[in-house]
Amino acid sequence: MPKIDLSAVPVRKGSGYPPPFDQPCAERTRRRLGDAGGLKDFGVNLMTLPPGGWSSQRHWHRHEDELVYVLEGELTLVEDCGETLLRAGDCATFAKNIGEGHHLINRSSTTVLYLEVGSRNPDDVITCSDIDLMSPSSDGRFLHKDGRAYPGQG
Repeated sequence: MPKIDLSAVPVRKGSGYPPPFDQPCAERTRRRLGDAGGLKDFGVNLMTLPPGGWSSQRHWHRHEDELVYVLEGELTLVEDCGETLLRAGDCATFAKNIGEGHHLINRSSTTVLYLEVGSRNPDDVITCSDIDLMSPSSDGRFLHKDGRAYPGQG
């Protein structure tokens, strides 16, 4: 079992969302640990979220289960049914196809470190709850919910 050299894993800053939806996530960082370790069936991302940052737009997955585990700091989980505080050592799971939108917001004064785990289903479709945005995993494009592509998305 090979040890992953974290210093060699590329850091990706921001998100691929089209403007202006990318702004709340502009300062987040992601290290794709699953890719670095050669995993194919599920992905693991080491995430940092600075004060005021969002993990993503509020969303749900049609064909992919998701889990987050807070390593350091404190996050607010925002769902359709309300808000929940997550601290270091806390975990939250999101079952596929339940239609319950979720995302994390750092309302604290320190940067948060957490793991994000997903099942990498190639048939997944991500649907954003609060905005006109969806993304099929098959091609990674961002589309309006009626299927029209956003500018620059093909």
